[in-house]
Amino acid sequence: MTTQRPEMGNGGLYSFAYIYLTGNPVVGEALLRRGLLALVGYLICGAILFVKHRHQHKTTRFSHVIRNFDLSAPVNLWQLRMALGVSLVLTVGQVFHVERFMWMGFACASLLSEYPYSGSAITRFWQRLVGAVAGSCAFLVLYLVTPDAFHSLMGPLGGLCLGFCVDYRYKTAMNCFGALMLATGIYGLQGAVILRIVDTLLGVTFGLILAVVFHRLAAVRLMQKCSGER
Repeated sequence: MTTQRPEMGNGGLYSFAYIYLTGNPVVGEALLRRGLLALVGYLICGAILFVKHRHQHKTTRFSHVIRNFDLSAPVNLWQLRMALGVSLVLTVGQVFHVERFMWMGFACASLLSEYPYSGSAITRFWQRLVGAVAGSCAFLVLYLVTPDAFHSLMGPLGGLCLGFCVDYRYKTAMNCFGALMLATGIYGLQGAVILRIVDTLLGVTFGLILAVVFHRLAAVRLMQKCSGER
């Protein structure tokens, strides 16, 4: 029997958008433009959602979702852990002035976004770390052996290859190309590669520790309490 994700949207996508905006703050006219862009995107997506899904879930209201929130349910534990993990890792990154701390956030969120909820995140920990190292090294080699005219295409190339990837490790590796292409102009080639690997290591380590602590101190007790009440 397979476990299907309930109709709650893509939690990983929501958290990634939040992390990106937090890691790239803007002010003034740029903030206004970002707000207008978000509004236009919201209206377009809202219109599509209404047209395609207006006849579904008619009896479910937002108030029902709030009332049905139960910390003993695995899906709600997953949501709470995601929210805590992303918020805490970004806070830690900012407090300790970690360069490009949003990369820590991406790594941590990716680790915790795996569904259904599980108290163990060790498999994705190694997959994310190995993928980041492999992708960063591949970018470094390609950048050194290809002509300068090709460098600007490495980001789009990584995105294209990402679309053909099914395995999580390969997706993680391809994700490095676009990020490193942008960061190379700021930190230099070697600096960007090292920073990507270090931030990924910090992010997945933080996520792994949080997953273990959260499961032992909160999830196990809440699920046992729910079973006892039944």
